[in-house]
Amino acid sequence: MARSVTYSVVPRRNPSEKGTPPKFYAQAQARGDVSLREMAERIQTSCTVHKSDVYAVLVALEDVVADAIQNGEIVRLGDLCTLQVSLSGKGALSEEEYTTDLIKRAKINFRPGAVLANALVSLSYSKVRVKYTKEEASGEGEEDTSGDEEA
Repeated sequence: MARSVTYSVVPRRNPSEKGTPPKFYAQAQARGDVSLREMAERIQTSCTVHKSDVYAVLVALEDVVADAIQNGEIVRLGDLCTLQVSLSGKGALSEEEYTTDLIKRAKINFRPGAVLANALVSLSYSKVRVKYTKEEASGEGEEDTSGDEEA
């Protein structure tokens, strides 16, 4: 399989410009997903570590990252990425009036590192048929799940 990002072209309307025709945009289409086991198998082929050892390390990495995030630490995964908690909520008129009840949610900020940023530099793209649209979900359009590349 060629190394490229597959995409389809889909119509999207601008909600702030009601009544205008939609414009067409590229939408990435995933070719599947990669599990921890699959990553362990792939890593095994490029080093001397056995798949089961790699898998054990990846599973432990999940636990260590989750623990660090819960501890409020910034997680730096080398040149791969950085993960950090951010908070959102309501404000108070003064620092003294602020309580944790005003925090509404936490999320994880993902910042790609050099490895991922460089992976985006040389992407190639392959157009495929639309796999799913909102109209198909509501039964208004015909579904095309073939995923075959167009000529």
